[in-house]
Amino acid sequence: MEYSFLGKSDLKVSKICLGCMGFGDGSSLQPYALDYESSKKIIKIALDNGINFFDTANCYGNGSSEIYLGKAIKGLTSRDKVIIATKVYFNEGKLSKEAILREVEGSLKRLNTDYIDLLIIHRFDYDHPIDETLEALNELIEKKKVRYIGASAMYAYQLQKMLDTQDKYGYKRFISMQDHYNLIYREEEREMFKLLKEEGLSSTPYSPLAAGRLARLWDGDTLRSKLDNVGRGKYDSTKDIDLPIVLRVKEIADKYEVSMAKVSLSYILSHDEVGSVIIGASKEKHILDAVEAVNFHLNNDEIKYLEELYVPHKVVGALDKPNK
Repeated sequence: MEYSFLGKSDLKVSKICLGCMGFGDGSSLQPYALDYESSKKIIKIALDNGINFFDTANCYGNGSSEIYLGKAIKGLTSRDKVIIATKVYFNEGKLSKEAILREVEGSLKRLNTDYIDLLIIHRFDYDHPIDETLEALNELIEKKKVRYIGASAMYAYQLQKMLDTQDKYGYKRFISMQDHYNLIYREEEREMFKLLKEEGLSSTPYSPLAAGRLARLWDGDTLRSKLDNVGRGKYDSTKDIDLPIVLRVKEIADKYEVSMAKVSLSYILSHDEVGSVIIGASKEKHILDAVEAVNFHLNNDEIKYLEELYVPHKVVGALDKPNK
């Protein structure tokens, strides 16, 4: 495993982050979620393979994902050996100061910890002033309940406005952007990656395998592929233009006799802006493929070959301002 510092912080994270959206009691968004014992097994495999970075959210499994992660970490390793990220937004009050302070207390309790290493705002909030949101985040850092803060899935101009506001008031800055990025969704390259590089933030991409579509020839016979309506909504409408890229991933994977997942993840890790890639896992193989991708390097010609068929996509992830 390789490690890097997120942004300009001292958070030294593994290049692979285990996403915990698939752990919990299940919900309408994650009906395929693993139970506690299965989740603990995956978390242990991750730890055994050098992964020290775990990402969850207050809304995953209606909070049960945080409970599972906190309980497993307590039973498997010491708290100071891991970096825990969780998120706030999809809750009552979104990113109001009252909501942020309330939700963080709930996350701390569910995670069974005194502090959160990285608190991420899950989306941009059009309903509450930026100043209010950033004041609350800074207060949590001052109280040592949160070590660092990050953002997720927003437009580049929105991130810039928030960074400018943090600078204006002398607040602690974001260190990372958790953005939607993979070989069949590369809209982040247009503006966001350039902004991250200029401002010294790290990208921690989610959905790097496009909900499995970059790990197999699109359609699969897995529980998640059958139940994941979110994944279908993100990707299936553009299958005709994206499948040729997936076929090229398969071609390179066959050339080296490796998995498609290893090729797809290696592509993302080849970008300097990327500090860590968030993967979901329900089997040991998913972890091992991801870990092996860290030391599997594509050459420049192969990267260009994977990139050249891409066409612009509709933005998926960042929210537009709702019509009043």
